[in-house]
Amino acid sequence: MLRYTLMRLGIFVACLVVVWGLVFTGLAPRGLGASNPFWILLLALVISAPISFVVLRKERDRASVQVSRRVDRMKANIDASRAQEDMADDAARAGGSAS
Repeated sequence: MLRYTLMRLGIFVACLVVVWGLVFTGLAPRGLGASNPFWILLLALVISAPISFVVLRKERDRASVQVSRRVDRMKANIDASRAQEDMADDAARAGGSAS
């Protein structure tokens, strides 16, 4: 999961550098007034999102499998705890009704 996040961040930073270069050289619009830094960030985000979607497909699938396994493990632990609690509750009820 960390690897996927770092790869996404790397693609965003690369897009940010390219967009900044294009705006600095005048090949891309500079934005309105003082909005230049926000314009560059927004443009880099819009460009990096589809690139990440296509380029990181396999890595995203791996991260998804890891998250799914973690969720399944947590569900199993919760179910096991619930079963132990139910058994303890049943035992307490059975012991209390015997007197």
